[in-house]
Amino acid sequence: MSKASKPSGGGDPADLSFGDALGRLQRVVEAMESEDLPLETLLTRYEEGMQLARVCEAKLAGAELRIQQLEQTAAGEMQLKPLAEHLPPQTD
Repeated sequence: MSKASKPSGGGDPADLSFGDALGRLQRVVEAMESEDLPLETLLTRYEEGMQLARVCEAKLAGAELRIQQLEQTAAGEMQLKPLAEHLPPQTD
């Protein structure tokens, strides 16, 4: 397999940190924009990029939820609220 058709990196993208996933996504985009790649390779890179974008979105959503869970105590310390406090009440 030539270097141009190899996906960048290996392993499961979901195991990457946000920074690593974003860095890989940037490299995929740069390669797609700068290299003269065959259609099949472009499609493979596009699929990899979409997967990395979903990983980044999921990690950002998790971070946002965690931030929303933080509350300040009377002593001025930050602590996490239980997740149930953030969910709308369920109606049956």
